[in-house]
Amino acid sequence: MKLTLESGDVFVGTAFGHSLREDEWVLAELVFCTGQTGYEEVLTDPSYFRQIVLMTFPLIGNTGINHHDAESAHAYLSGLVVREVEEIPSHYRSQLSLPEYLRQQRVPGLSGIDTRALTQRLRNHGTLRAALSGDHVAHDRLLAALSQPLARDHVSQVSTTLRQQHPNAGPHVALIDYGCKRGIVRALLDRGCAVTVFPHDVAASEILASQPDGIVLSNGPGDPSALAADVDAVLPTIRALQEHAPLLGICLGHQLFALANGAATEKLHHGHRGCNRSVFDSETGQSAIAAHNHGYAVTESSLVGSELRVTFRDLNDGCIEGLRHTRLPAWSVQFHPEAGPGPQDPRFLFDEFVRALAGRRAAMEQPCR
Repeated sequence: MKLTLESGDVFVGTAFGHSLREDEWVLAELVFCTGQTGYEEVLTDPSYFRQIVLMTFPLIGNTGINHHDAESAHAYLSGLVVREVEEIPSHYRSQLSLPEYLRQQRVPGLSGIDTRALTQRLRNHGTLRAALSGDHVAHDRLLAALSQPLARDHVSQVSTTLRQQHPNAGPHVALIDYGCKRGIVRALLDRGCAVTVFPHDVAASEILASQPDGIVLSNGPGDPSALAADVDAVLPTIRALQEHAPLLGICLGHQLFALANGAATEKLHHGHRGCNRSVFDSETGQSAIAAHNHGYAVTESSLVGSELRVTFRDLNDGCIEGLRHTRLPAWSVQFHPEAGPGPQDPRFLFDEFVRALAGRRAAMEQPCR
């Protein structure tokens, strides 16, 4: 099997997982992930939809696959590229090997690649379109396919189509699913919240009819401005909801929160993907290690004149990692406070959000005087 880049470069390796037919190829955006652990969560994170993921850690698959660590019911990425794949896992929770899982999920894998050199290529030149194919597919056919733009209807392909209820005794949270990880729902349930998950194109009136105490905008794949252009209801829904209840945006939800409040977003050179990036909280003067998975970011200059201020920044490149509304109880973060995989430093953000919900509920229950 081979990996062909839009630049024309070809990397040849050994196939594992799902076997492609001789005339078959898979086209996607090639990105790299620097996490040393957590490949199971990466495989099942909807934010990796339509991406071929290059793992920088040299040995992948050592702990096998168990369904407890999955962030969704199945794999979403288009392909997996590794230096070395472990076919005989060793872990007490392992239920099957990584190659077996990829075969089940019909995801092709490629091993034996110099992932160090390929990562350097992406860091120098930025994210590239790429094709995974059999060795005998003609090079010019692949380059012709790679010259075409990729589909952009990412969120509609990964979002739920039906409302989902997760009962609990505490405040009611309405979660809009743009490609939500299970970890976000789990973090809210662990704090006593009842959670209702809504489709990505839900109208504000439908959410408000459920009488939520708070709103969460989930993570998800793709270009936020493309989603806003394709689904007319997305930004008006966010603008309406933030006026009625505390709101927390995560990753793509952070970007959409920014767009809804007049800011702009831009594509990063090669993105932030991994569980070992540092963010700095300008409000407390503290830093935290956080999990990241995003190829877009909020444009700094677009915040001028808006009602948003920066709360968190990436300590490596200064990228905006958090925003807060100056008038409303609404805020967002670009990183993943639920981790999965990754450090648990930023989980205090869920505690802050739930405290805001409890305060709102208590205020509403006060008798009128």
